[in-house]
Order: sequence, then C-alpha cells, then structure tokens
Amino acid sequence: MHKHLTVKELPDSERPYEKCLHYGPQRLSDAELLAVIFRTGTQGATSIELARQILAEGNRNLLNLYSYDCKRLMEIPGIGMVKAVQLKCIAEISRRIAQAVRIQRVVFDQPASIADYYMERLRHEEKEQVIVCMFDSKCHLLGDSVLSIGTSNASLISPRDVFIQALRAQAISIILLHNHPSGNPMPSREDARITERVAACGRLLQIRLADHIIIGDNNYYSFREKGLLEP
Repeated sequence: MHKHLTVKELPDSERPYEKCLHYGPQRLSDAELLAVIFRTGTQGATSIELARQILAEGNRNLLNLYSYDCKRLMEIPGIGMVKAVQLKCIAEISRRIAQAVRIQRVVFDQPASIADYYMERLRHEEKEQVIVCMFDSKCHLLGDSVLSIGTSNASLISPRDVFIQALRAQAISIILLHNHPSGNPMPSREDARITERVAACGRLLQIRLADHIIIGDNNYYSFREKGLLEP
C-alpha cells in the first residue's frame, strides 16, 4: 500500500505551513498554496509535488482550477474525487471573492464598469450565458439572474424570460449581458435582433433596457456606447 506523504515530512525550508506563519501567505508559491489545502500527497508524491503536477497541465497556472471540471482534474495522477472537489471549491471561492471586491467600485451606469465587473465571471466560459441585471429607480442593483446557458456559439432567450425576472424584482431598468466564447465581442445579427425585441417590450412594460453588453476576452461591446439604444 502506497504511503501518503505529508508536508510535515518535508525539510523545514519546504514546509508551506511554517513559511506562511513566518512570512505570510503572499510569500507562498502557487504550488505551496495548493499543498496547504491538500495537506497530504499520494502514491509516493508529496502534496507540493502533486500541486506542481496540476499546475504543469493545460494553462500551466492556477486557471486550470477554473477551466477543468472534476472529471478532467481526476485524470491527473494523484487527484481523486475529494481533491478534485477541493480544487473546484477553491476556484469558486476565488471567483466570488474577486466579484465581491469588484462590486464595491462598480458604477452601474457606465458600460465599462459593468463589463469589468462581469469579465472574470464570463470570459472563460465555454458556452454562452445570458444574464439580466435589474435596477431600481436610483440605478441600484437589485440582483442578476442567468437566463440561458447555450451551446458553444448560441444562446436562445425570449423577452418573456427577461421580463419575468424583471417584474419579480420590481425593476425600473435592466441590462442584458452575455459572453462570446470565441473572445470576439462583436454582436451577431441575432444579438441585434434580441436587443431590439427586448427594448421594444420594455417600452410597453415601462422597464427600460439600459444596455446590452457582450463580453469577450478582456474586451466588450456595448449597444449603448454605440448609440444603438435610446438614452
């Protein structure tokens, strides 16, 4: 039976726990941070060696935790179901912390600020997601809701889907967002068509479509900035 090696069996200079206590977590490498979470290695490899194997895959950095699903992580030697779940939870915690920090400085009447807030949430997604953001009369965010998760190149929504959520939230205005997995945020004909339909329905319901923002890879397209929506 293989022995599961722990960080305690490493020399003092290689123990991430002690290093963190003495110098702070910012001094730990990516592999050392993962080793602290793992606590134990497996099948003759220390936790740090196991962490290095994860970081050597794919993107060759911590983005592997986000881009790989549990099944893909479990294909890495030494990663079982428990460690795969741990890694996915770390990635999700990191995403939520980053989003919580960004929301404190987001200005929801500026397309660039909104795009920045949703960028990390959407730019790595392999399928299109459509989100509706809902606002009160003072442009305070009431909440957002995922309307659709589509294929790799298309998402299908209807104005009905949008305004069910908006009416429930008692929104005065809304903003639509969706991502383009290709990384190119330029709108398709269907993007323009759904924008026109939602805007028209919003006028009837007195719920203004303030913008439709398409998220690419570190870039975005705003229908409002392009003058394609009424002010």
